[in-house]
Amino acid sequence: MSCSLIQKYNVAGPRYTSYPTVPYWDESSFSLQQWKQTLKRSFDESNQSEGISLYIHLPFCESLCTFCGCHKKVTKRHEMEQPYIQAVLKEWDLYCQLLQEKPIIKEIHLGGGTPTFFSIEHLQQLIQGVLAKADIAKDYEFSFEGHPNNTTRAHLQALYDLGFRRVSYGVQDYNDTVQKAIHRIQPFEQVANVTQWAREIGYRSISHDLVFGLPFQNLNDVLKTIDLTNSLMPDRLAFYSYAHVPWIKGNGQRGFKDQDVPKDDVKRTLYEAGKKQLLAHGYHEMGMDHFALAQDGMYQSFQAGTLHRNFMGYTSSKTQLMIGLGISSISDSWYSFAQNEKDLEAYYACLDRDEIPVVKGHVLSAEDLKIRQHILNLMCTFQTSWAEPSMDFTERAQVIEQLIEMQQDGLLTIETDRIVITEQGKPFVRNICMAFDLHLKRRKPETQIFSMTI
Repeated sequence: MSCSLIQKYNVAGPRYTSYPTVPYWDESSFSLQQWKQTLKRSFDESNQSEGISLYIHLPFCESLCTFCGCHKKVTKRHEMEQPYIQAVLKEWDLYCQLLQEKPIIKEIHLGGGTPTFFSIEHLQQLIQGVLAKADIAKDYEFSFEGHPNNTTRAHLQALYDLGFRRVSYGVQDYNDTVQKAIHRIQPFEQVANVTQWAREIGYRSISHDLVFGLPFQNLNDVLKTIDLTNSLMPDRLAFYSYAHVPWIKGNGQRGFKDQDVPKDDVKRTLYEAGKKQLLAHGYHEMGMDHFALAQDGMYQSFQAGTLHRNFMGYTSSKTQLMIGLGISSISDSWYSFAQNEKDLEAYYACLDRDEIPVVKGHVLSAEDLKIRQHILNLMCTFQTSWAEPSMDFTERAQVIEQLIEMQQDGLLTIETDRIVITEQGKPFVRNICMAFDLHLKRRKPETQIFSMTI
């Protein structure tokens, strides 16, 4: 990849797990009542045809990983588990009362934090409590994020018995210096153990999350990590760019100096070399920063053009409605977004008042819905079209004008009624999406609020 292109396009930009992105939500015109109305509308439209998704945020971690940008609460007090599980089930009960009809669950994902911070008994209480008030779709997918250091074989077996068939392990990098810098010490042998246990138990999809651009990371580190990962052959991989946003996360990302973090063309070299190695090992690229073996369901979804992207990232299980439970969780009714209280005590206080603990959100306009679909198309299929009148929008000419320079740089082709991202343009998909981002165009941030695109 040309270094001049990296220098040209390496700007701060969103990752587009939603549109509008969270900093551009119109919170002033949002209300809990509007959220409930759009939620019910979406549920009535889609529950019987495709079911709903649940994201459950389990925020506790025993130690702080200094690369992490997630909402978490660091504690060793496991007595906090039971009150939190009860609160999440109370929140679910409030949603079930609002929906009235029994929900059909197509997807559950346990994220964090560290879901395996919780005991087996508490995880069983959580999932059994959720499923007691719902039916399960025939093509359901239950998944969770497992920390290799505290995911036991018993955890894996118990969740498998509850219907979980996919697990994702956060690996990041195997180099000792990098692991110390990000405060995530986990030997390869431990990752190998939890991967093998999941395979023996019968999990259909095992995923490893790798990160490039970490402090002190060099090319040999990335290639060695990928070779070790290949020896375990996980079904899918996320090969993420480290989002260095210390101005947002404060001391959490200040365990190292800014100059310790690879940047620009050096950072991109890590990705390009890693990607080449992954492809050589038989993995297929899909979407942005994701790879899978041919038999994995996500790759098959990508091939079929049905890959979806939401606040959980890429998923092969598209649903119109996703409800987020737990602190900081974001829900998506397609017509609006809603985010829960981030503070644990404030979250509990809302539930004590029998209130759904939503603190902010955004109701999508007709224009938002069109642009959202275009960005979703680009992120999932590397192309989008306005051939259908319903997908055309008033500022299309200005967007196309901005894309002409990207076409001259070989990143995409502009056709009569669509654009197609080229192979060379795939690493710049976030930049291409930014050309469609009307909120970003109209109100450019005065300070840096996003990570760099490259």
